[in-house]
Amino acid sequence: MNIKYTTHFLSKLEDIFSESDYMLRYEKGNFHSGFCLLKDTKIAIVNKYFPLEGKINCLIEILRAIEPDVSRLTEKNRILYLEITQTELPI
Repeated sequence: MNIKYTTHFLSKLEDIFSESDYMLRYEKGNFHSGFCLLKDTKIAIVNKYFPLEGKINCLIEILRAIEPDVSRLTEKNRILYLEITQTELPI
């Protein structure tokens, strides 16, 4: 999968969260990895001061760490989610 660092791709990733049972929030904070994952309450918090590339990388990393209910996703988002979880990030 070729990751595009655009606002449109960021919107696609945010759509996956909106259809899943996880809530995505952008907040300021000093977490070192760029995000904080509260698994018990199913909230993912991303540092709002991160650049676009950092936000996209954080969302991809979060999607790989959680297991959203794939049956709730639309077909298009399900395909994107499966591509994300099966592809290695470039270093």
